[in-house]
Amino acid sequence: MTQTIVATRPAHLTTLRQQLEAYLDCLTARHYSVWTLTGYQERLLPFVNWCEARGVMSAPQVSPPLLESYQSWLRAYRKADGNPLAVSTQSKRLSDLRVWFRWLRQRQYILYNPAEELVLPRRDKRLPAQVLSEDETQTVLQAIDINRPTGLRNRAILEVLWSSGIRRMELSNLRLSDIDFGRGVLLVRQGKGRKDRVVPIGEQALHWLQRYLDRVRPRLAHRHDSGHLFITLNGRQMSRDRLTHLTGASIRQKAQLEKAGACHLFRHSMATQMLDNGADTRHIQAILGHTSLETTQIYTRVAIGHLKKVHEQTRWEKAVEKKAAKSGGKLR
Repeated sequence: MTQTIVATRPAHLTTLRQQLEAYLDCLTARHYSVWTLTGYQERLLPFVNWCEARGVMSAPQVSPPLLESYQSWLRAYRKADGNPLAVSTQSKRLSDLRVWFRWLRQRQYILYNPAEELVLPRRDKRLPAQVLSEDETQTVLQAIDINRPTGLRNRAILEVLWSSGIRRMELSNLRLSDIDFGRGVLLVRQGKGRKDRVVPIGEQALHWLQRYLDRVRPRLAHRHDSGHLFITLNGRQMSRDRLTHLTGASIRQKAQLEKAGACHLFRHSMATQMLDNGADTRHIQAILGHTSLETTQIYTRVAIGHLKKVHEQTRWEKAVEKKAAKSGGKLR
């Protein structure tokens, strides 16, 4: 006698929207960071909305053809500026979807996972679009008006970004106790992947940081103090969006450089400049907090300084010049 297998699940969690909330609650219980949870929600909620607009309200209604249709919709989607979603964005949304449906299957909300065989779009191995040279970095830093309290704070922010290469989120979360002036390091708490790490920071950055702490921060924290290293005029934590805005404005408006990007541009530039100056990729991996060395090695294809030196020393014109110098002849 054949027995029918029925998935057991909480009776009140019947819709995709409710099941997404349950999934996020589960990740919260596993101590996923707020930023990670926000990312999952931002990438999965559009799928729920897309399904509801087509009358698909529950997970058992989702089929492989439906997922392929959603994938095609993502590929054809255009943002407000008319540009398509980046392949990496499409891939991440579909990858998160696949993991979510795996969870739904494990929790018996569905009998099989329709997303298991979903083929993700191939992501191009792209290089960082642009980086700042050392001279350009100095141009950005020196363009900031340090006579204004917020200007001195912003100078300290960019100095820390350039010297340490930390992420925007990590900078926003820095607290006063995370800076060790004596050892010349800063502690990154719960960085990407919820991992702590200690990062070296240079004397120039520490100099500007000390000036900010002595002259500006006490004034900003007069009425309220969140305890974070960098705070707003109201004494509150600097948001990621605010950091992006002030960094981008410093690059394109104050320094008038035609460079795309903001906080991450400083991270890319720091890694590239270190490689140009002979740093080992494993040391840069530790500083940047990359789990995989392969991620760090992307910068070896951007760092052109060493390659230019080799090219200069070995190009055919150089060989002719050396030969002519030995023979006492002249180049024609």
